[in-house]
Amino acid sequence: MCAVFGISRSGYYDWTRRKESRRSKRHERLKKQIRRIFFDHRLLYGSKKIWEVLKKQGVQVAEKTVARIMKELGLKSRTVRKYKATTNSKHNLPVAANVLNQQFQASVPNQVWMTDITYIPTDEGWLYLASVMDLYSRKIVGFHMDERMTKSLVIRALDQAYLLQKPRGEVLHHSDRGSQYASLEYQERLKTYKMKGSMSRKGNCYDNACIESFHSVLKKELVYLAKFKTRKEARERIFEYITCFYNGKRIHSSIGYFTPNQYERMYRLAA
Repeated sequence: MCAVFGISRSGYYDWTRRKESRRSKRHERLKKQIRRIFFDHRLLYGSKKIWEVLKKQGVQVAEKTVARIMKELGLKSRTVRKYKATTNSKHNLPVAANVLNQQFQASVPNQVWMTDITYIPTDEGWLYLASVMDLYSRKIVGFHMDERMTKSLVIRALDQAYLLQKPRGEVLHHSDRGSQYASLEYQERLKTYKMKGSMSRKGNCYDNACIESFHSVLKKELVYLAKFKTRKEARERIFEYITCFYNGKRIHSSIGYFTPNQYERMYRLAA
């Protein structure tokens, strides 16, 4: 065989004994790390987020290299289309001023909470999800699901958030103008919890962009990748996604590519 290819026998054996190059070893190590991060985060991360995870792990690599290796491995984020939901704002109930005014920043936890409702399709019919987000950490601090979109749905989500977070100072509570949030019962609950109300302007979805973005992510990363046969199945999967993955594992660009739980914990430790 050596004669056919025109090489010496000693040269062939030298090639077989030659150690793998340092560059080749690093490439193989990167492939393993990238594959692990990709599958560890439910096949949802693109090259940007995987690159950020690698940086936090002390791995020095260019984002273009990560993208190239992902293409080489056939790793592509499985997220799909965006989803937008609206609530009924055609009512005669009193509404609060837009105090937040698209100032989507908070300096401490429990300073600003944002709330919204979205719809989850199942074979049994709609399941409605009310969520409460802490603007500081982007953490979902309270949520509740029901087969009807009532004021009880949003009240129970707020109650859970208050019970778990135990805010000490005044919280600015921002929502859209939906009748559930404008209801007398809900507004009384805000007074009980010493929260200041703020509502989006009529027909302006950007005023509640952060929490609507969360619901869009939920749709792309879970709901449209599954088909729920029952509301019970949807509840279980959404509960696990929010508490385990979204709050505990999914990194966010708006908070320095930390998870909501990490970011909140960092503040507590520093304080």
